Amino acid sequence: MGFKDSEQRGRAATIHDVAAVAGVSARTVSRVINQSPKVGAETRRAIEAVIDQLGFSPNSRARGLSAGRSYLIGVVQDDPNAHVIGIIQRGIVEAAREPGYELIVHPADMGDGDLLANIRDFVAKSRVDGLILLPPISERADVASTLGEMGLPCVGMAAVPVAGYGWSLVSDERGAAAKMGVHLAELGHRRIAIVTGPRDFQSSREREAGFREALAARGIGLPDDHVAEGDYGFASGMAAAERLLELEEPPTAIFACNDIMAAGVMKAAQMRGVSVPGMLSVAGFDDSDVAVMLTPDLTTIRRPLLDNARRATVELIRQIEGNGVAGGREAGPLTLVVRGSTGIAAG
Repeated sequence: MGFKDSEQRGRAATIHDVAAVAGVSARTVSRVINQSPKVGAETRRAIEAVIDQLGFSPNSRARGLSAGRSYLIGVVQDDPNAHVIGIIQRGIVEAAREPGYELIVHPADMGDGDLLANIRDFVAKSRVDGLILLPPISERADVASTLGEMGLPCVGMAAVPVAGYGWSLVSDERGAAAKMGVHLAELGHRRIAIVTGPRDFQSSREREAGFREALAARGIGLPDDHVAEGDYGFASGMAAAERLLELEEPPTAIFACNDIMAAGVMKAAQMRGVSVPGMLSVAGFDDSDVAVMLTPDLTTIRRPLLDNARRATVELIRQIEGNGVAGGREAGPLTLVVRGSTGIAAG
């Protein structure tokens, strides 16, 4: 039975089919797939033409065995926000597809006393070629140093610089939150509140600090009863807003440190008959897909999550393949996006 007969039956082309049509050995085809210099240019072009003709796709595991790699990228994360994680994972998959890598996601617990052992165990069992670390896990110095000691290619995405990663993408979340403080102050708001993320998350501390600094520079205080800690979840945003709106003099603006909590703030306001932005301006952080699902659309800080994930993946693959720049770092841009949820402070 020839290849055409088997193709008609739905069987995918194999390396042996390519070899037969090209008139070479399967070993020679394998060398072309793995970019070996032992194959002449003319033979290489002929084999590549047959690969295209037959639609042959080499198995990543087989390539991995010959190249000494698994062609697997691991992502370690502890973020319950599916809207953010989903975008990041999509960006990684998109960037990894063409060079032939696949993604394995490993959920971890930021507070796990055995976190370092957990990550080592994941690396050993999965045989990943490299890791992308997401916040808040990425912002633990002991995680970065452990991976550095292991010599594993890795990229850390974080709100602050962390030594130890082969390459880092650092977002100026403090500066971005300051932009939000300026925006609300310029709208005339003076009774302003904040719903923070968990205080043990570096991203939460950076956002709160930047927001406070911007308000203080304009003579606006942020008293203790105008600060509510959330957990980056919807319910915590609602609970925080309910407490803040019960104050004798409730805030005219609330900055929630992510979009999901901002959605909770807007829900609580709606249930109390507090109009947004007429009576209360609400702002978030991330510019996830949630921001434009709300009514009105949410003013927020845009983190280019998809682009950041692609960039991190490209840099990780460069490390894996020996083309990376050791200790490289890049700043991911964050921008203020003004939409309908913020307006001039009520008189």
